[in-house]
Amino acid sequence: MAKKLSKAAAEALAATDWKRLDAMTDADIARQIASNRDAAPDMAPEIDVRAIRRSAGMTQAEFAAAYQFSIRTVQEWERGAKRPSGPARTLLRAIKADPEGLRRA
Repeated sequence: MAKKLSKAAAEALAATDWKRLDAMTDADIARQIASNRDAAPDMAPEIDVRAIRRSAGMTQAEFAAAYQFSIRTVQEWERGAKRPSGPARTLLRAIKADPEGLRRA
């Protein structure tokens, strides 16, 4: 059973310009966050997937196959279209520390 919205929440949702929000790009969102002093910054350090892959001496296809990523995901990480999240970040840090050990595992 869905919880009933408060009057204030219902009014806020009704007043939201959803088309404008849907049209926002990641760059637009990043600019808004950067301009808001109260917004929490993204504290996750950058992970250079290309450097990790290259230090393992692998092509994108080999890297994806060895560590169970889709090749498309590896490509998107490397060109900056997407960022690795949670478990993927942990696995990438482990690969960076011991690529051969992780491949054997």
